[in-house]
Amino acid sequence: QVQLVESGGGLVQAGGSLRLSCVASRIIFSTNVMGWYRQAPGKQRELVARISRGGSTNYGDPVKARFTISRDNTKNTVYLQMNSLKPEDTGVYYCAVALTFGTIPHTWGQGIQVTVSS
Repeated sequence: QVQLVESGGGLVQAGGSLRLSCVASRIIFSTNVMGWYRQAPGKQRELVARISRGGSTNYGDPVKARFTISRDNTKNTVYLQMNSLKPEDTGVYYCAVALTFGTIPHTWGQGIQVTVSS
């Protein structure tokens, strides 16, 4: 059973930075895309960023130019560097794994809270 463990969330002031990490519990040979999604209270879950095994990336419009996704395939770890945080970035952030950019993630982490105060 694949498990994803997120870390790095917390409370930060607007304009600040946070770095999220997500570690997979075992080597996933078929894994291609690892990504981050988020859900704010009362809103639907949305894409934050995704990255393929080869390094191709895809970002949601609200975070472009502020967030950077990266991965270390030797450690089965994906990172999300979040800069210039805004209160509207507040939410629960989920790590997820999918076969391709075009498929729905098949495995989700439990989520980690990110709160940006104004």
